Parts: sequence; C-alpha cells; structure tokens
Amino acid sequence: MIALDFRQNLGDFGLDVRMEAPAGVVVLFGRSGSGKTSIVRAIAGLARPREGRIAVGGTVLFDSAAGIDVPAERRRVGYVFQDARLFPHMSVEANLRYGQKRAGPAGPSDEFGSTVALLGLGHLLSRRPGTLSGGERQRVAIGRALLARPRLLLMDEPLASLDAPRKAEVLPYLDGLRRRLGIPVVYVTHALDEVMRLADTLALVDDGRIAACGPVGEVTARVDLGPLVGRFEAGTALDTLVAGHDAEFALSRLAFAGGELVVPAVDAPEGTALRVLVRARDVMLATRPPVAISARNVFAGTVSDISLEPGAHAEVAVAIGGVRLRARITRAAAAELGLATGVPVHAIVKSVAVGRPTVHP
Repeated sequence: MIALDFRQNLGDFGLDVRMEAPAGVVVLFGRSGSGKTSIVRAIAGLARPREGRIAVGGTVLFDSAAGIDVPAERRRVGYVFQDARLFPHMSVEANLRYGQKRAGPAGPSDEFGSTVALLGLGHLLSRRPGTLSGGERQRVAIGRALLARPRLLLMDEPLASLDAPRKAEVLPYLDGLRRRLGIPVVYVTHALDEVMRLADTLALVDDGRIAACGPVGEVTARVDLGPLVGRFEAGTALDTLVAGHDAEFALSRLAFAGGELVVPAVDAPEGTALRVLVRARDVMLATRPPVAISARNVFAGTVSDISLEPGAHAEVAVAIGGVRLRARITRAAAAELGLATGVPVHAIVKSVAVGRPTVHP
C-alpha cells in the first residue's frame, strides 16, 4: 500500500495530497504543472512537506506529527528522471554497478545478470552513455535504479524526451518490469497510451490535488473527469480475456464483464489478459436495438450518469454488466433521445475503432 496524506507550500503553488493505492503501478496522470513531479519529489525525500504523512508498504518515510523524516538516501527509493542522468565518463556496466553498490550488502548472485537480461543491456555494457540512443540510456537508468534494490520505484515521465520509435522501444521493457517484478512503482505521465499499457491504479492530479484515484477502468469511465483525462482521447479502459478468434474474417473476441468485444485479430492465445481502450467519441447510443448495421459490437445497458457540458457535447456513462462505458455525443442527440439516468440504451462500437489491445495481466 502507498499512503500519502501531506501538504506542502511551493511558492504560490501548494500541494494537498490524499491518496491510498495498492501495490503495483500507480500512474500519476495530469496536465503539465498540475503537481505530479512535486508529489514524487516529496515521496523521494527531495522536498519536505509542511505537514502530513508518507508511508510505503507499512514503512513510514515521513510523519510530521511523530517527528519522522527519513533522509532521502535511506528511503530505499529508486528515482528515474526524464533525462537518464548517467555518469558520462563511466561505461554502461560501471553505471549499473554504481547502483548495485548503493544497495549495501550483496544481493542474489544472479541479480546483476538478471537485471541486464530483463532490460536487454548485455550488448551495451562496454559502451559509454554518449554513444547510446535515448531509449538505451533510459533502460540503463532504470537498471541502475533497480540494482539499488529499492522498496519503491519512482519514474518521472521517463519517456517524455523520446521520439515515437524510441518510446516504442522502451515501453515493452517497462511492461516487463510491471509483470515480472514485485516492486511497487509510482509512474508520472501525461500520455494516455502509457496509462493503458502500464497502470494498475490511476490517480488524476489537478492543481496540486488528487482528483480521483482507483482502478483504471473505473476512473476512465467517470464522465465528470473528462476535462482531466482529455476529451478527445478519453474513453473507458476495459480489462478483457481473449475468448476466441475468427480466422476467416481476421477478428478476435475479447470477453469482459459486459459481454464480448469483437476487434481486429490480435496475436494472442485464448485466455490472454488484454486491456483495450474504447474511446468515448467512438461510441454511439440508440434507444432501440439497431438492425442491419456494420458495427460488430452492440451492448444493452442503462444510462448511469450524464454530464451536459458547455457547448455542443454531452458525456454519457452506460452501465453494461459490471462495467461503465463512456459515450461522447451531442447535447442535441441526448435531448432528442430523452437520455437521463436509468434510461435503457444500446451502446454501439465499431470494431475498427477500438484501440490496439495491450497485454495487462
């Protein structure tokens, strides 16, 4: 459990953070300047809150009432910055060994080799940081942090400085860390694709406060949080299992709490856990069962929430089985259909509009 309850003054800006999240990957998501980096700096001990408490896994790192303020170097917190911050005069291996030395007593005999293998660094060990790509440098920085054997890993927008190809290079390694290591991670980003790929818990940060915190699917389905998630890309994250494939038409069926979602074929065996983003702008609503349409996905549900925004749009949440699916429609359509809480509707999703699924057990 990661438990945060603290206040901090930062000039004209202030933090008032209250959040509890289970172990796993906790993603702090929000606009630039919302306070995400300031939160992780307080966790790391690089900035001291005015008051409050910070605890990780039952270990108290800061408690103003009890007079506890563990120094940064003793918090056993790994920190990966936007820029790799490697020692330029050292080889990759020496940079990694530096992190290992900070861990204190020797760890498992295969610790160095397994970390190098996990991050695909074996062929880079003799090189210096100046000869590496941005993605390679970030992987080395992650390895150095892991070899320090942290109780918590903080990652402050580690992919923000990378172009799309380098970002695509690093993301699978980050996904591997999430699935293979038991270290809790607090990950800062403003990129929704990273949220979909990595997050177990999503915390939305707005103006120095946690506006919402919970499982990714629950938070992304809330219509009242549209401005914080970003209206154009906003939608519902569905955790699914591959239920089957249709080889003739190159389609796959993904089972979730509300039924089965038909999508373009995914290269994964039956039973594989996948997360998929259904964007609100790609969901249509009907008050009668549609017939003779091309869309492969039609789900019967009930309007659970509706937000009439200034301007042309309305955000509607539809309860389907055990999930809520968001739809972004016009206010004119909502009025014409008589949409309100409790009204039965059918949510329609085109298969080709569904975002690419990602592995997320």
